[in-house]
Amino acid sequence: MTTAVAAPFRFFALRVARTRRLGPSLVRVTFAGADLRAFHSDGRDQSLSLFLPHPGQSEPVVPLELGDGWWQGWRELPDDVRAVMRSYTLRALRRDTGGDTAEIDVDFVLHGIEPGACPAGPASRWASRATAGDRVLLLGPAVADNRAIRFRPPEDTDLVVLVGDETAVPAATAILEALPAGTRARAWLEVPRAGDIQDVVTGARAEITWLVRHDGSPPAADAVREAALPAARRPYVWIAGESGRVKALRRHFVGERGIDRRRVTFVGYWRQGMTEEQLRAVG
Repeated sequence: MTTAVAAPFRFFALRVARTRRLGPSLVRVTFAGADLRAFHSDGRDQSLSLFLPHPGQSEPVVPLELGDGWWQGWRELPDDVRAVMRSYTLRALRRDTGGDTAEIDVDFVLHGIEPGACPAGPASRWASRATAGDRVLLLGPAVADNRAIRFRPPEDTDLVVLVGDETAVPAATAILEALPAGTRARAWLEVPRAGDIQDVVTGARAEITWLVRHDGSPPAADAVREAALPAARRPYVWIAGESGRVKALRRHFVGERGIDRRRVTFVGYWRQGMTEEQLRAVG
């Protein structure tokens, strides 16, 4: 079932096609569905909303029959019934799959799955146990250029700078892979463990620094402050990850490095000590 929301976004009914562990802290879930023929995006940091079922449910509960009133109806459902909603970025879209369906990849960070860690959140628990056939709902774009794409370097950009933690790695690596050949790029990507480091195939002239917390690497903010950027007249900066650190890095690039604030994109994917439900409540 599909239901129009506020164009250019709509719901897509999907099933898990397969999963692949990318490292100790990351798992890639591939979703498929005929609905995805209507999914369009040209963005490399395309934001999506996934609706996941609770344990024991065969599918997520979202009152699509209410049409444009689905949001209020969803909020009024009991906590243990209402589908879990989480925001993610698109890692890849494949239309030519040899059948009637298309596929998308979404990479999940597995917070709290390892023994002795803080309790995992509902999305991490779901992703760690996902199997082929599991059903989800996706609220995503029906037009290629939409407001949920944030990476938009000006045409005159002569250096792309990317900074992010593990929640930003899917978007950052997708961006790096899609940069035009020869583009100068400098990236700092922070991950929990060395096994989370990924191979990035790009035609860009990119220098990528992986910062591994478990091995004692400095936080991305400290590494960036201590680094010299390649000489550039018109750099463009994209920062994503934990909200407080993202804002601090933006202040650094604008206030200390003198980069035009209009050429700095910053996106808070999460906030330390708060769930997504709490963030929506205060946002």
